[in-house]
Amino acid sequence: MSFDTAIDATGKRVLTFDCYGTLIDWESGILARVRPWLAAAGRADIPDDLVLSAFALHQARHQQPRPALPYPEVLSRTWGDIQATFGLPDDAGQCAGFAASCGDWPPFPDTVAALRRLSTRFALVILSNVDDTSLAHSLRMLEVPFLLTVTAERVGSYKPGLPHFETAVAELAARGFAKPEILHVAQSRHHDVDPAARLGIPTVWVNRRHGKRGTGATIANAATPISRVPSLAALADALGV
Repeated sequence: MSFDTAIDATGKRVLTFDCYGTLIDWESGILARVRPWLAAAGRADIPDDLVLSAFALHQARHQQPRPALPYPEVLSRTWGDIQATFGLPDDAGQCAGFAASCGDWPPFPDTVAALRRLSTRFALVILSNVDDTSLAHSLRMLEVPFLLTVTAERVGSYKPGLPHFETAVAELAARGFAKPEILHVAQSRHHDVDPAARLGIPTVWVNRRHGKRGTGATIANAATPISRVPSLAALADALGV
């Protein structure tokens, strides 16, 4: 995978971010939570990529038809489906534990330092497919203040739907930031690059999975970003901050 790190940020004053997968290492967080359960069930042989692919597919199956379903319930149902997929014992306690795990998933090692650098030049915004409570836990780990956060709970929709982006554009306009001043930053082409492009918002793809097979916890999509970088630190470098 080659990277085109040239980014024309002329006139950009706002960076909107996907959170989980871009700022927060949700794949490591998911695997850290479920690996002990798989081992206890005698299924430590299931590869990480297969666990993450099952997560992506089952999560989407609950999010898209039920846009108002709270994210902890999405996670609970998703783990229940994964149990069935791999022939694991039904365990309601595990489903509850998985539902509560989102706020514990860790930031990527470069996230906090890169956000500090980026905040010296840009207003920062999060557009996230989670609930307000889970995001609040993650924000404490991210440390850097955000001008605005837009969650699935608040807009009653899950990306790749457009309400996250439409809400952010409207609320940023009310704060004096025009749509052409926005640059979106995300790891998932399915959840972010595609819908942002439909609204004419350019996106930098942070390919956190470079060097790995498959698309992990996200669904494959061929949407084209304006640039691609391997990390948030590389984004800060490319933007000269």
